[in-house]
Amino acid sequence: MQEARLSFAILATACLASRAFAADADIPSIAQKQHNEKTDFTDTQIVEGFLKTTFGAEYQIAGKVDRIRKFDKPVRVFITGVDRPDRNRQLETVMSDIGRHIKHLDIAMTTHRAQANLIVQLVHDRDLDRSIRESYGTITARKIKKSLNPQCLSGFRKNDKYEIEYAEVILTVDSGDFIFLDCAYEEMLQSLGPINDTGSVPWTMFNDAVSMGFFDTYDRYLLNILYDPRIKAGMSVDQVRPLLPAILKDVRTTISPSPTSPEHP
Repeated sequence: MQEARLSFAILATACLASRAFAADADIPSIAQKQHNEKTDFTDTQIVEGFLKTTFGAEYQIAGKVDRIRKFDKPVRVFITGVDRPDRNRQLETVMSDIGRHIKHLDIAMTTHRAQANLIVQLVHDRDLDRSIRESYGTITARKIKKSLNPQCLSGFRKNDKYEIEYAEVILTVDSGDFIFLDCAYEEMLQSLGPINDTGSVPWTMFNDAVSMGFFDTYDRYLLNILYDPRIKAGMSVDQVRPLLPAILKDVRTTISPSPTSPEHP
């Protein structure tokens, strides 16, 4: 992989790692968050979140990039790494949930790594640093560790048109279901393009202080705007902003007031 052309997003879950989530409490905790979820947002609130999460990035080797980045072709997901059938099932459910809720995104699993353009690597906590070094190189891994100290990691490679060509997600499998699902949703979604974490938008999972564990309503707005055909890879803020009122009006007709999320195994 070409380190100079990778963008990285980190899910800062270090504060969660110290909490003991009992396995039998994980899914009810997600249900409670869904029950209390805010689902009504103004156009201004949605547009603000979209612009803040899709332009720039939390950490970039190649510097700041104020352009839209997205896949312009079908996304095929391949799972590798630690043999954990339960985590594989959860990831397949996450992927299906994402595909069902993003109207113009074609995403599906593949059993052939050569056909995949989104690789999800499952690792034990103790092997995370080594996996990052193997994927991104020693120098880059050292910079990531020093700057962000991640528990989970996602990154992508884009071409000169800012189209995402390849993405990789690294997830640890040892924490409880809530942490795993929270990481899986955020990192898989960020690998699709909205790679900039922001602390100023309180409703998005792309805020390090927010943990959801499911594909929430607010972020479904953001991803559906991003994958609307009128939003093109490489667009600047000035090119995107005039399109947003019409796109958001259309997106509102496709998003129900609250998500119908699957039961996670």
